[in-house]
Amino acid sequence: MRKTFTKCAALPLAIGLALTGCNKQVAEAPASQPVAESAPVEVVETAASNAESIRQSAYDIATRAGQWQIEQFGNLHYIPESHRAKSENPKFWIQAAFYIGLTKWTETVGNQDFLAYMDKMAKEQEYGLLTERPYHADDHTIAQTYVWLAEQTGNKEAYKPTQQHFDWILANKPNVGLEMLDSTASGHGEVHQEGNCQLRWCWADALYMAPRSWLMLSNATGDPKYFEYADSEFWAAADYLFSDEYGLFFRDSRYFDMKSDNGEPVFWGRGNGWVFAAIPLIIDELPEGHPSRDRYIELYKKNAAGLLKLQTAEGYWPASLMDPEKVKTPEVSGTGFITYGLAWGVNNGILTDDHAKEVVEKGWAALERAVEPSGRVNWVQHVGKSPDPVKKTDSQLYGVGAVLLAASEMYKWDK
Repeated sequence: MRKTFTKCAALPLAIGLALTGCNKQVAEAPASQPVAESAPVEVVETAASNAESIRQSAYDIATRAGQWQIEQFGNLHYIPESHRAKSENPKFWIQAAFYIGLTKWTETVGNQDFLAYMDKMAKEQEYGLLTERPYHADDHTIAQTYVWLAEQTGNKEAYKPTQQHFDWILANKPNVGLEMLDSTASGHGEVHQEGNCQLRWCWADALYMAPRSWLMLSNATGDPKYFEYADSEFWAAADYLFSDEYGLFFRDSRYFDMKSDNGEPVFWGRGNGWVFAAIPLIIDELPEGHPSRDRYIELYKKNAAGLLKLQTAEGYWPASLMDPEKVKTPEVSGTGFITYGLAWGVNNGILTDDHAKEVVEKGWAALERAVEPSGRVNWVQHVGKSPDPVKKTDSQLYGVGAVLLAASEMYKWDK
């Protein structure tokens, strides 16, 4: 149900799964085949049996992946030291992006254990945001989980620190351009490592991290001022970064004229995944009849058209979308976000052709192969801003979040 801008009561979680009980760990799937030697997909007897198999797969993988990731907190040795401390901080975007996927999965199947874990985490953090960079989109990401918890539990205290923080921003709106400059000198402090345009949402990732937090706060409080600001800022950034020619998003202004080794423009796989996943997440939270709704759907369709052309033979989306030879290995974070976005379009009747359905199922099969029996998600490009090399053993929390998002739509699959 889409929200009206009225205060939300507690929303009961769904119960009564047709599959295994929500709180019980499911049996591990057989070990996945190596990506490079994947066997052809076996033809199933009926579309119904195929859909049921996919739904069971989504439940199995999401349950294992979510539980595995939770069990790793306090033991993130597999993450490079350069980003380990940030990954261990629940308020930082890396972990917060995992929780977005976990909230969607929990909402889909009613896993009370996952809900309880997030509620405990949020209380331990006192529902706080990072405040050293008060405008930075990355540091608003965790607010999506806090407001979601307020909706699920009825505890309005969960969004109060976010509301106070956003009220301050509205009273001190930034006045900078969207061009990504090298200089970080600013009256706001030298804390925006990629330039002072990060006082606003001048890079693709930001459109996943922040706008939905503002929209959800408007839904929770009944005050439209939060999303009015976010809606305006989203479209300023989207109009600036989106290429109508390719149907893709540049990561930031530095990429407008950049060329890959094959002479094509550089469109980063995960960067596009961030935005493409954000659009459905925003649409699902919009009040009925919101004047921007049709505009978001139109942008979604354009972005989907660009991405549908770029899936590899193995089912992944390359780290460099227009140059698949740049990074030849699978990349799961971008693939997870894109698979989620496309599956949402099919499930909601926006993408209706058979090709879109085939691409989604192929993308899900690729994600299946990337998840170990333990639930560990492989082939996730580490923190970055460009198409970088990926190893099978690379894993990160936002990659698990992407898989959980995809699973939340594949669990509804009936095609």
